[in-house]
Amino acid sequence: MTTYALVHGGWHGAWCWDLLGAELTARGHRVVAVDLPAGDPAAGAAEYAEVVLAALAGPVPPAPDELVLVGHSLGGLTVPAAAERRPVRHLVLLAAMLPEPGVSVDDRARAGERQTRRGLGRDLVERPDGALAWDPAAALGRLYPDSPPALARSAAARLRPQHFRVTAEPSPLTGWPDVPSTYVLCAGDRVIDDGWARAHVPDRLVELPGDHSPFLARPAALADLLTGL
Repeated sequence: MTTYALVHGGWHGAWCWDLLGAELTARGHRVVAVDLPAGDPAAGAAEYAEVVLAALAGPVPPAPDELVLVGHSLGGLTVPAAAERRPVRHLVLLAAMLPEPGVSVDDRARAGERQTRRGLGRDLVERPDGALAWDPAAALGRLYPDSPPALARSAAARLRPQHFRVTAEPSPLTGWPDVPSTYVLCAGDRVIDDGWARAHVPDRLVELPGDHSPFLARPAALADLLTGL
């Protein structure tokens, strides 16, 4: 039995893994879906990693050779920081942003490295507290174009405002974790720039058809991919 620790991306919550979790559980595996404090302006990658580690600490901590850590989208900035502190069998970056040790994502973007597709910022609304929220219609087109419409609308309605200390501050990583890593590129992703992803994968790249949110659009195919690594 493998334990899959699932770390959501920006604006989402542990709820987004429900369909994938059911697929993995049906295959005989254990699932730990982590809920990050997206609404906390003081929380960055180090604080997010603490939440991941706390979720894995009990009541029955998985052995390192049983643990696969999966980070989606913005969660890709968190899972390497967690894996640097806790041994895992495999690290999976699902349609994810990637950190660079000691450097912030925002500084990298200012230097010309764009991890996300152009125009993404126009789909977001800044709130008075500095958090960013999705325009609902834009979320449907960017995040969930391949999902069943009712499921996509339900997911878009659950999105919450996201603070971005995680991209503004230097990554807490001291180096990439010494663990097998796989990057899952979603071929129809409208969020992550595929050219950037192909140039910056950590070890190995595999492709999955469809949009940025395969945990909703094709959970069975994503479960097959994860269990086959």
